[in-house]
Amino acid sequence: MTETHPDSRRVGYARVSTAGQTLDAQLEQLRAEGCTPIFREQMSGARADRRELLRMLKSLAPGDVVTVTRIDRLARSTFDLFGIVKQIVDAGAQFRSLAEPWADTSTSTGRLMIAVLGGLVDVERDLIRRRTSEGRNRAKARGQHMGRKPKLTVQQQAEARQRRAEGATLRELADSYNVGVATISRLGA
Repeated sequence: MTETHPDSRRVGYARVSTAGQTLDAQLEQLRAEGCTPIFREQMSGARADRRELLRMLKSLAPGDVVTVTRIDRLARSTFDLFGIVKQIVDAGAQFRSLAEPWADTSTSTGRLMIAVLGGLVDVERDLIRRRTSEGRNRAKARGQHMGRKPKLTVQQQAEARQRRAEGATLRELADSYNVGVATISRLGA
């Protein structure tokens, strides 16, 4: 059981991904734990812009205990879980998951597990960076263009430069090729 300060709140967070799912079971468990308020939302856990999650994080005070029924209700990846739990701990609050007793930052085991998660996040980030770099290098070796495709073909670019040299304005050229003025100005004279 999580030790709490007498003035602290038990803050619940409940989430489902789709319209067909219901929050009822999560809300029942969180209420049984004495959570009030309970922040709830229906949105994919992969989204970083979850309004209720952000509201909850902003509302935290030192000593609060954020409680979820399972850690997958809070985050979809190790990276996200670590980032969210770090924000909770940085606010002076604690985190716990009802289904995963090891995920309780009020215990030494819980703090150890969060530290291990932090290490795993670093490894995951390095692996992603390495794979991305290797993929980019393979694509370049095959002669693939990296980044966004140009808005104008090589022929259109040459034609626009010629028309610009003959006195056409940036706006006229942009309008005639249906692109922004910045696209034309980047072509040079």
